Amino acid sequence: MIRENQRLLNIMHIIVDAVIIAFSFLLAYQLRFDDTWSPLIKYHIINPPIGYYKALEDYRNMLVLLIPCYIAIYYICGMYDPKRTSGRRSEFFSLIKASILGMAYTVAILYFLLKEHDYARLFLGIFMMLNVTIDYTFRLIVIKILHNMRKSGKNLKHIILVGYSRTTERYIDRLRVHPEWGYYIHGILDDNKKPGTSYKHVNVIGSMNKLSELLATNQYDEIAITLSINEYNKLENIVSICEKSGVHTKFLPDYNNVIPTKPYTEDLDGIPVIHVRHVPLSSSFNQVLKRIVDIFGSLVAIILFAIPMLISAIIIKITSPGPLIFKQTRIGLHNQEFSIYKFRSMKVQDEAKEKKAWTTANDPRVTRFGKFMRKTNIDELPQLFNVLLGDMSLVGPRPERPFFVDKFKEEIPRYMIKHQVRPGMTGWAQVNGYRGDTSITKRIECDLYYVENWSIFLDFKILFLTFFGNKVNKNAY
Repeated sequence: MIRENQRLLNIMHIIVDAVIIAFSFLLAYQLRFDDTWSPLIKYHIINPPIGYYKALEDYRNMLVLLIPCYIAIYYICGMYDPKRTSGRRSEFFSLIKASILGMAYTVAILYFLLKEHDYARLFLGIFMMLNVTIDYTFRLIVIKILHNMRKSGKNLKHIILVGYSRTTERYIDRLRVHPEWGYYIHGILDDNKKPGTSYKHVNVIGSMNKLSELLATNQYDEIAITLSINEYNKLENIVSICEKSGVHTKFLPDYNNVIPTKPYTEDLDGIPVIHVRHVPLSSSFNQVLKRIVDIFGSLVAIILFAIPMLISAIIIKITSPGPLIFKQTRIGLHNQEFSIYKFRSMKVQDEAKEKKAWTTANDPRVTRFGKFMRKTNIDELPQLFNVLLGDMSLVGPRPERPFFVDKFKEEIPRYMIKHQVRPGMTGWAQVNGYRGDTSITKRIECDLYYVENWSIFLDFKILFLTFFGNKVNKNAY
């Protein structure tokens, strides 16, 4: 039933996407060229077209090639994959990526293959913005409707868990926190727990021998194998039983504290090899690409924020005695020490005490203007020079002081992995609200996710959320 619902939803998405593409395309033509009613021309936002431009009929003919190829690109970018557990951000960035590829395809076809140079570039830009805005609005409405349906008990995915382990409890925790995902757990099969044993109202309903009997009823959409690591000798038989029934089967490993969320695998002449740690930024190409973005981005930011930095420097000098720039030793790439720069937001204090002190809410050491700078992140702007020098990146795990690095590496598993990439001015932890006096464990989980899943698109996403997200200043003080 779930599969049939997904097919119908995908068909609806494809039809609506085609309509939205056509509507956005034709509306973009009217906004760009029709001076009788276009508000863009009427209020002088853009100039009226001058010279020869193709007629509406010629533009409409483009849709014959445009719509199928856009739909294909949407499919390739995963826009029609099941998104039961993905959020609005993921949908937005998938749509942006698909639209950029679609626009690149359109320009390539027009200017290089068909040798057509009379199509207006501004028109294509307007079309892209309209298409993204309308399509994303439509998808938000669909997501909202589906979430409400699942919370009310409709469109549920019925599952059985096989095996009781730490992963079982973590999996149940996630599903309980997100009822909008629409998972209904019928129970747990385990050979070691007595029937009736419960975790958050999910009961053990029998041993694993009962699996074939339950699957024969054809009432379940999915089997989640959550065996403990010492029971992996049963895995092959369980998978065989599930595959005979044709039910979709997932395996949740009980060693995710060792293997990363997205493990890097290679085929060694037919033998799958899982790398315990894959760091995309170990690639020379990725390093160079990220460094180019850092240099360009820091130079542009220094120019843009030159006046705010100058004004902040004057206010600091007037309102608080002491040095303008606060310099502190931090641990960066490959565990190397470097000096991080900030506008001083605290009263001058003893260096030995400062090394071991953690800023807390309503910290009396913070000056009045310092509170404003910390809340608006103005105090971090001098770190743009750290980025330019190569000590830091625009995006990455936040660097910590040597005292805390020595402390955390003994207390938190995998803490030191974050030092395999350059520290950043902002990061995945910060845009998710983990900054200041918050859970260091959660912060490291975010840092490790970034290290293991880096891409240039993830960097742009984090930069976007740094400016427009609602969590980045949540714990700034």
